[in-house]
Amino acid sequence: RRPANVAWGRSLDEDLSRRDFTVNAIAWRPTDLGSGEGVLVDPHAGIEDLRAGLLRAVGDPSARFDEDALRMVRAARFAGRLGLRIDAATADAIRANAPAAASLSGERVRDELLRMLEAADPARPPSSAIRLLEELGLLTVLLPELAALRGVPQAKALAGDALDHSLRTADALSADRPLLRMAGLLHDLGKATTLADGHFIGHEVAGAELAEAVGERLRLSRAESAWLTRLVRQHMFAYTPDWTDAAVRRFIRRVGTDLLDDLFALRGADNAASGVQRPATTGLTELRTRIRQVMASGPLSQDQLALNGRDLTRDLGLAPGPLVGELLRRLLEAVLDDPSLNRRDRLLDLARAWASQGGAAEHRQPSNARSGEAAGDGPAATIGDPGAVPSRLGSPAHKEESPPS
Repeated sequence: RRPANVAWGRSLDEDLSRRDFTVNAIAWRPTDLGSGEGVLVDPHAGIEDLRAGLLRAVGDPSARFDEDALRMVRAARFAGRLGLRIDAATADAIRANAPAAASLSGERVRDELLRMLEAADPARPPSSAIRLLEELGLLTVLLPELAALRGVPQAKALAGDALDHSLRTADALSADRPLLRMAGLLHDLGKATTLADGHFIGHEVAGAELAEAVGERLRLSRAESAWLTRLVRQHMFAYTPDWTDAAVRRFIRRVGTDLLDDLFALRGADNAASGVQRPATTGLTELRTRIRQVMASGPLSQDQLALNGRDLTRDLGLAPGPLVGELLRRLLEAVLDDPSLNRRDRLLDLARAWASQGGAAEHRQPSNARSGEAAGDGPAATIGDPGAVPSRLGSPAHKEESPPS
């Protein structure tokens, strides 16, 4: 829970006695403001604990955690990111009170997790804090979907189970992208429920559903939750050099141009966490190159076609409706296969032939309908607009690290 209200103590010592940990219960009392002189006030031996690398609750640990259950999560973050050892009595109290963390708001848990995932010291990666959450009994309360990966076997070059692999994946991603690290942490959630005969068929689909639920519980924004879900859903692609250009175009369309850089970063980290070793000239590097080529050679979305819904309603005499959207979808599929078809006359011929096969007479405009009257252009292509990505998803340009696939 969170305190209903916070009031100042009647003295400095009283105020410090209500802090969470001794290392946070140290104050500086000025003795001469003019000269800047003062003394440290440390009634709970926080300086001694700091020198010893010890994280210890102030006074009775259970009383501190009863005041605010988030302090237990903060203990894991402080210890993981600062390399501190949690005092035995404090750790025991966290284990005893861990169920109380279920009452924490999603926003507060989210912010603590993101701070853990911002760890930039390679010697103290995000996994250090997440492992402490597990050891202290908090992971099953806060992220039961992730905790369920413990014990799920992995046929990887590197040792460990599915949880170990997920932690390594998060560690392998950039510290300045904590939300991308969260995607690395959650990318294999579906493996806990799809294991059969040594395989995880469809785990990306099951995992996307679980990741969406986690995003909602942690009160991510709609855009962030959708981005996270899409990354988990799309992370299992198997590129081979025999992909046709049409296959590459369909891959781009399915994934979305806005997701490509993050998807490649996640896949590179996934590969690194699996111990994959391949020449840099293959895999993701080759696919990146081919994507650049095909994006410059032909349309990938309906708004890049040489005609639109208004053209179909005007030239074919169709009424606005589902048929127009279906024709646009089929025209885009044809152009993805053969970009040379993206000419207005060719597309009208194709649409006319398909409309005649599909009983288009039922969809003709009334004779008094005005030519060019507003018509829908069919379902929007799944091509995201990078400019619409919220600031927490934004990132500096990804470096070309040539991760293998």
